[in-house]
Amino acid sequence: MRLPKPNKITGIKYVAGLSSFKRKLVKIKLSANESALGPSPKAIKEYNKVSRNFKRYPDSNGNYLKSVIAKKFKLDKNRIILGAGSDQIFELICRAYIQKGDEVIVPKYSFIIYRLYSRSNGAKIIYSKEKNFKVLVKEILAKVTKKTKVVFLANPNNPTGTFINKQELKNLRKNLRNDILLVIDDAYFEYVRQKNYSSGLKIFSKYKNVLVTRTFSKIYGLAGLRVGWGYASRKIINILNQIKPPFNINRPALFAASAAIKDSKWLQKEIKHINYWSKIFFDAFKKMKIETNESTANCLLVNFDRVNISSSKVFQKLARSGILVRKMDIYGIKNSLRITIGKSKENKKLIISLRKILNVW
Repeated sequence: MRLPKPNKITGIKYVAGLSSFKRKLVKIKLSANESALGPSPKAIKEYNKVSRNFKRYPDSNGNYLKSVIAKKFKLDKNRIILGAGSDQIFELICRAYIQKGDEVIVPKYSFIIYRLYSRSNGAKIIYSKEKNFKVLVKEILAKVTKKTKVVFLANPNNPTGTFINKQELKNLRKNLRNDILLVIDDAYFEYVRQKNYSSGLKIFSKYKNVLVTRTFSKIYGLAGLRVGWGYASRKIINILNQIKPPFNINRPALFAASAAIKDSKWLQKEIKHINYWSKIFFDAFKKMKIETNESTANCLLVNFDRVNISSSKVFQKLARSGILVRKMDIYGIKNSLRITIGKSKENKKLIISLRKILNVW
């Protein structure tokens, strides 16, 4: 009997940060760059309120959430697209702008999803070099060919936590061909405090060949609801809307996201917490002789070469003590782990556990 034959799958499988270890749920999860403090109480209240009526379809266009976003950031509501996480917007971009034989440029150490959707739509992935895990504009530009269609860039970058400054970002767009779509992922922009940084949205809101994405999964603590959004020219947004699935965000998620973005006090509380613990982590790792960088996101990339222990061994020992962090094998970063900043009690336990593993006090 002949069975249905699928097309050849050319993408790579995304491996998410673990939630369990050896079939046991781990209490301290620092593997997925989720919010340390969780969602705003106002967002939870709104979610619970709307969840009572499941029989209604959501607004297919998400007009109320779009209006809230537009008001918050002083944007044109008609240039906003909503997605089931910013991941879905990356998928729509690749479906709309990439075909077999095209080339997509991504930094060497960047979010895996960019490669996954690009490859699944037939593109060849071109990697630009980094220096000390920092994206270099000149290296991106050096990889441009006649076949280049899209450049993906997270700023700050995931998983490295580094960023490129506003002048470098402007220079990148200025020196790319006009017909190359530049996609800036602003997922972690709220955490950056350096004066020479500007978000992609702030720099490129009036450009016609740049799309900027943002998410409710990180600082807003709504990762489980899957809500993201993008901002671009009306022409680009109209194209993406032609292939966007209807009802792609459920009603409770739409209203919870609207409440979350309005709660500025909760947002500042999360930022203050992350900035405080980012410095403590950096100083603690330095004393343990663990190599790391001063991160501008809610995570730190750590390397164990100097302490003569494998990251795999550290991962196993942390997991056995009830702490999950992120392996970097899939990113091609050797002997390293990515550690998300969690709640204060979780962070303290992580530091103590690492000291025990390395026998450093």
